[in-house]
Amino acid sequence: MEEFGARLARGLKGGLVIYLHGELGAGKTTLVRGVMQGLGFSGAVKSPTFTLIEPYAIAGLVIYHIDLYRLDRSEELEAIGIRDYLNPRSVLLIEWPERGHGELPDADARISLSYRKTGRHVELVCMSPPSESLCVAVA
Repeated sequence: MEEFGARLARGLKGGLVIYLHGELGAGKTTLVRGVMQGLGFSGAVKSPTFTLIEPYAIAGLVIYHIDLYRLDRSEELEAIGIRDYLNPRSVLLIEWPERGHGELPDADARISLSYRKTGRHVELVCMSPPSESLCVAVA
């Protein structure tokens, strides 16, 4: 997951919204850790399960690692100002996006993680022209 995240980091651009799908323990936060390491971040990357949002400023970008697992209602996203995080320098990496249905911005890319017998399977779907750089970076 960390290696894939580091490759993904090479294609990051400001303004991207990336949904991260997968069961508990599938590696979503580990993937984000890899993205951050790929950008040159050397600090701790922790799961925002309880804080909902962890911001990181690096490489001219502000990465918002968002975990909606504990969200009770999608309307809560409006109260925390989710749209305020969208700007040309930001990248939103959103775990459990289905819990924010109807309140989240549309995804530019979707990453699905699943278990396999000997590891994990990663599927990246780029859904907007700006996200194509992600697909090129991991190819």
